[in-house]
Amino acid sequence: MDGAKLEGKTVAEHIVDFLERREVKHVFGLCGHTNIAVLAALAESPIDFVTVRHEQIASHAADAYARVTGEASVVLSHLSPGLTNCATGVANAALDCIPMVVIAGDIPTHYYGKHPHQEVNLHADAAQWEIYRPFVKRAWRVDRADLMAEILEKAFHLAESGQPGPVLVNVPMDIFSEVIPADSFDRIRDNTRALKKPSIDDETAREIVEALAKAENPVAYVGGGILLAQASEELREFVEHMGLPVAHSLMGKGALRDDHPLVLGMTGFWGTELVNQSCLNADYIFALGTRFKEADCSSWYPGYTFNIPGSKVIHIDIEPQEIGRNYPTELGVVADAKAALRVLNRVARKMYPGGFERPALEQKIADFRTDFKARNMEMATSSAFPMMPERILADTRKALPEDAIITTDVGWNKNGVGQQFDILTPGSILTPGGFATMGFGPPGAIGAKMAAPDRVVISLVGDGGFGQNPSMLATAVELDLGIIWVVMNNNAFGTIAGLQKAHYGLTYGTTFPGSAAAPANGPGYADIARAYGAEGHRLSAADELLPALEAAIASGKPTVLDVPMINNPTPTTGHWNILDIYSPDKDVSHVAT
Repeated sequence: MDGAKLEGKTVAEHIVDFLERREVKHVFGLCGHTNIAVLAALAESPIDFVTVRHEQIASHAADAYARVTGEASVVLSHLSPGLTNCATGVANAALDCIPMVVIAGDIPTHYYGKHPHQEVNLHADAAQWEIYRPFVKRAWRVDRADLMAEILEKAFHLAESGQPGPVLVNVPMDIFSEVIPADSFDRIRDNTRALKKPSIDDETAREIVEALAKAENPVAYVGGGILLAQASEELREFVEHMGLPVAHSLMGKGALRDDHPLVLGMTGFWGTELVNQSCLNADYIFALGTRFKEADCSSWYPGYTFNIPGSKVIHIDIEPQEIGRNYPTELGVVADAKAALRVLNRVARKMYPGGFERPALEQKIADFRTDFKARNMEMATSSAFPMMPERILADTRKALPEDAIITTDVGWNKNGVGQQFDILTPGSILTPGGFATMGFGPPGAIGAKMAAPDRVVISLVGDGGFGQNPSMLATAVELDLGIIWVVMNNNAFGTIAGLQKAHYGLTYGTTFPGSAAAPANGPGYADIARAYGAEGHRLSAADELLPALEAAIASGKPTVLDVPMINNPTPTTGHWNILDIYSPDKDVSHVAT
């Protein structure tokens, strides 16, 4: 070892030491010539490097990992093609407010402006980090080795604080290899790991509680911010004390158990009549950790989900920009949902010690659930094959323990699950919301299983989504992850095929040759699974699904179940603006087939 080496460690080694001190257990990524110095340092570390066959798998897995652990995940990427491959998963995490630190290698600093191998350089030099600027909370290019420590510290704090999200730390490969003393890293060693989150004062809490107590038809409307803040228990205490019915966005599903007597369901385009009408009739809407996104609000058209103005809005969110963005707000409060609810619970119990009961409302909710299940029973028990999607969801729910983690993708497995599939443990459903990224669910299951190895993890995914990155099976097999992928195979990009059929009378470019029952030269997903070393089964009858699921759970092996499915649309009482764009002045619904 030379003298320079004895004086310190490489920046890459210091980075790994820093991650160890933060108790990072896994780094997701893929190798490249710009980041192998970091891999060499990781080789001597207790941190596991989770290698994948495509960078999008790494970022989706890291996304789900962070959702389960509640802490920032770490992705290691190569420059240019690695960074762009990774981008979709990072953007998905960004739009769903998931904390993530992406560390990417880059060209050497001494080659700035010379257009070296693999650099994105057509219109700017040494600027690959700017690719991420539209969606990460911040992107840094590290041009001095002695700044690495404080940039890493800022990166983790920023990713996890406020409205969480991904950040990028872009590092030229010569910086990774530079040997520096430990001074700059020692200086931050005793810094706080996490920043304290903002709460509310008693005066504000009293104002909120009094408004809700005096309201005739108040509704609590909760989003993914409840789950990000891990505030489900505080939410339950508050709505039970105040007698508030609870509507939720897609990302808010599972904030409370779906069988809780006060839960109305998911709002918006795929919302039921009960939840949409309850929100329309509300005089006060108490919004917590939600952004009032388009699909959840029926494209913000009045008369479908919300009548605002009309209903008054009290909105608590960690991010000031979300308050009043889409609807006028009577009272806006910037605070962490968990911290705010703790104060609200204390103040509510003091102001109204007896609380509020709404037995008629609870009975209305119970009656609707009974009626909805009865109307759905024929589909949920149908022996038709290819299977009814309702039967797939019903049998899956029967097979799973209450705390199983479910990853969804896009299509029936997301929309139908949001509407019809009971989530019984808060935070146990992982869904691509804002970006609605096809291909999230299968690699997301890898991250979820690594974060919670003792829990059952299942990915509900369409054949279109499963086909995005089947090479994630290699990682699952190599790590012996007992994940189950249920491929709801309608031989189509089903949701889009339904829309195209409704408005244009054809399915060109949205379906695959053949049918779900007999695809023409299509991929055999069970065969693909077996080729990767996983278990693979293609079902041939509806009654095979439940025992196949039970056997897969018992086996603890990575298993793909290819389930032919009829392309039924998800029923809806909501609205989507695209219906008016494609068929203006016509009464056309996406459910037309």
